[in-house]
Amino acid sequence: MNDRRVTIKDIAARAGVSRAAVSLAFGDKPGVSDATRARILETARTMGWNPNRSVTARNRQETGTIGLVIRRPARQLGLEPFYMEFVSGLESVVPDHCGAVLLRLVKTLDEEIDLQSHWWRTRQIAGSVLVDFREHDPRGPVLARLGIPAVAVAHPALARPFTSLWTDDATAVGEAVRYLAALGHRAVARVGGAPELGHSVIRRAAFTRTMAELGLGPGQQLDTDFSGASGARATRSLLTAARRPTAIIYDNDVMAVAGLSVAAEMGLRVPADLSLLAWDDSQLCRLTHPALSAMSHDVHAIGAEAARTLYALVRGERVTGHPVQTPTLTPRGSTAAPSSGT
Repeated sequence: MNDRRVTIKDIAARAGVSRAAVSLAFGDKPGVSDATRARILETARTMGWNPNRSVTARNRQETGTIGLVIRRPARQLGLEPFYMEFVSGLESVVPDHCGAVLLRLVKTLDEEIDLQSHWWRTRQIAGSVLVDFREHDPRGPVLARLGIPAVAVAHPALARPFTSLWTDDATAVGEAVRYLAALGHRAVARVGGAPELGHSVIRRAAFTRTMAELGLGPGQQLDTDFSGASGARATRSLLTAARRPTAIIYDNDVMAVAGLSVAAEMGLRVPADLSLLAWDDSQLCRLTHPALSAMSHDVHAIGAEAARTLYALVRGERVTGHPVQTPTLTPRGSTAAPSSGT
């Protein structure tokens, strides 16, 4: 068999099964037991089986399916407008490519790596959009070695070796802090997201740096899991501290809404006693009273651009990473100069 390409017939003979069973195992379809499937795949591996690459590439392009794995609890994801907007952006592009978005929620990075690898081996996806990067993210070397076309929604310093789309979070954080300082706030705090995420690291550093540049000290920063419950707990902790902040920046809109409720619970007036500023502007920010000031960006447009960039990669086009819209300040009723009594 060294002089020709290994075929399904060869694998079936070596594994002692039918050719139909081999096809079912390769397609990850029902009809064979887990033990038989494992034996077939191991036999194929030891025989050096390799599908016709041109056919495989063509099949992947024709599926048009984009893989998206998100590490969030299902209940939390349903309450988080960011990913709903992001997925809607992907969905606005895939019909033009006869495609779909294959979305799965997982708990760990290892689960995601296994799932992405499985999707690729079984030809279920044309490529993937990758989100929520960490520093030294383990997905890079594994998925790159498999050859999966992928677009990373992350700063290029985090996203290597993938093509990346990113927002300038450091500049946006600086704008938010400078705005609150210009209103007269000297005690500014930040309620951040998961500390292991790369964009949380970038925002934390930018907050510390800008506060120092303005002579405001390091400022208080608390980490959360992005949920409303953790945002509420962080807000209570800040508002019962010895030096209560007069302004708080939140890493998403859900936590900012929770913070608004905690302020009311503690008898504080927004914005007279406390200014609140959200990230990821959404309908939630506009429906509260007062409406929440926010760092706004078009999340739907980011999703659409990620899909377009990925399809270009799948077609074999030369694609370079590029920044997308930097979040910009949208002042509303939740921010104002601090009252003289605070």
